[in-house]
Amino acid sequence: MKFVSIALVVGLILLYFVIAALKIDLFNWEMLIHSGIRFFTGFIILGIGYFYEHKIQLKISIYLVLGLFLADDVLDYFRNTTRFSIELILYGIYMLLWGASVGYLFIIFIKSKNSGNF
Repeated sequence: MKFVSIALVVGLILLYFVIAALKIDLFNWEMLIHSGIRFFTGFIILGIGYFYEHKIQLKISIYLVLGLFLADDVLDYFRNTTRFSIELILYGIYMLLWGASVGYLFIIFIKSKNSGNF
């Protein structure tokens, strides 16, 4: 659990700097939904499905991630809620990678706890 906690804390610190550098307003419902989708997509599809379990091939996992991102962006485009810019793309990539690293470390912790080797 120590590595999961370290990954979360370091990710939150880096998130502060990413938000400050890219001038993104994180504390509205739309950005919280975007952040959640990107974080948990990385957590489940990449962190657990590809990096740890190897149940999903890299090509398929990339298609799934891009499909979810595209569907989210198209929905927001038709609702006229957010702007589409390079800053949001970089922010989405950061959230995806942070979610993948936390997901990978979390599943390692769960598996080692279940096997009794923690």
